[in-house]
Amino acid sequence: MANEIKNQQDILVKLNIAALNPMQKEAITVIEKTANTILLSPTGTGKTLAFLLPIIKNLNIDNPEVQALIVVPTRELAIQIEQVVRNMGSGFKVNAVYGGRAKSKDKIELKHIPAILVGTPGRILDHFDDDRFSKASINTLVLDEYDKSLEIGFESEMIEILDSLPAVSKRILTSATQGVKIPNFVKFNKPIVLDYLLEKVDPKLTVKTVISDDKNKLGTLLQLLRHLGNQPGIIFCNFRDSIEVLSNFLNENNISHSCFSGGMEQKDRERALIKFRNGTSQILVATDLAARGIDIPELKFIIHYELPHSAVEFTHRNGRTARVNEKGTAYVLKWKNQLLPEFIEKKEPVEIPKAASQVAELWETLFISGGRKDKISKGDIAGLFIKQGNITNEQLGAIELKQDCAFVAVPLALANQLVSTLNNSRLKKKKVRIYIL
Repeated sequence: MANEIKNQQDILVKLNIAALNPMQKEAITVIEKTANTILLSPTGTGKTLAFLLPIIKNLNIDNPEVQALIVVPTRELAIQIEQVVRNMGSGFKVNAVYGGRAKSKDKIELKHIPAILVGTPGRILDHFDDDRFSKASINTLVLDEYDKSLEIGFESEMIEILDSLPAVSKRILTSATQGVKIPNFVKFNKPIVLDYLLEKVDPKLTVKTVISDDKNKLGTLLQLLRHLGNQPGIIFCNFRDSIEVLSNFLNENNISHSCFSGGMEQKDRERALIKFRNGTSQILVATDLAARGIDIPELKFIIHYELPHSAVEFTHRNGRTARVNEKGTAYVLKWKNQLLPEFIEKKEPVEIPKAASQVAELWETLFISGGRKDKISKGDIAGLFIKQGNITNEQLGAIELKQDCAFVAVPLALANQLVSTLNNSRLKKKKVRIYIL
């Protein structure tokens, strides 16, 4: 495996990144030389890569045990970091463990011990208790989005995890939120703090207020969506019940969307994000769970359908648009008699012109019952669809390859025909089922 190990420049080329940003450059330098580092930077600025590069550089190729542990507050963030490490092509094994899926899947994957383990507190502790692997070689600990993972609800689990790590010599805490107290049990002495949060006041982000005459705001939302047209965005709600009401309304008006909240099964949450990423769904209707820690592309807009409860939530929601080098708009949708919280700047409301068009559903997602464990690659899938499905490169949308399955975006008009033609085809040595998700 040693000849597979990539240096930093090779990794950046593989990720199609021309150059690191200033935050990433400073973070890498500091993390390499410092025992305890706090990295504060807005959502979407590349914190994950900033701590992964020095971690990978420090891994010992001759050590067969877990060497780095990354603790995250959500399943989606665990999956996202796992995918980033894999995309880096470093040659080191990574696995994500989290609640919401069978522990038996973890056991199979952990038979070959990863160098990097990513997971949520409860599931990490489960494997610690089962002595699934040695903890003696874990010398690097990352608490990503530590303002969430160190909340009271996780406290007892975090204490147990940290007390089980005898060899940790490097701790990295990251967040897009400032002012969170770090408990004593983290053993975080004399940290170097890298604070890039002041840069979040970004001229690339435009905040606009939209007034609704009706208290339920549904009609105004529909007018806004039709004005925005066929581009991806998130509608934020505070409650799961609100998402259900909103979803029914969007279905009645033939607006393609997916829902995303903590009340959904993990499989359904993952599939909602897949359909949103590949363009099958243009709109994601979500709680604040989608405000950070999930892998979605750059968005042109977000809508605060229900106003956030705090400035922190407002900041994280807005961080889903106007990221990196792109511009974006956050729409604050309020009833005419509703008072805005003090953390939302009062601005002259904008008029939304009526539009005849509506958000169109252009793509469909197909499920394939084979994945990486079957030695299937994205190239194999592309070849099947182009050669046997008789579609062009332009008609083949995003392909997401998982451990035991895959998802492909195709034009809506061709979906049924492709299923009929390709279902029960062979990919490598596996006969795969293909159907509309």
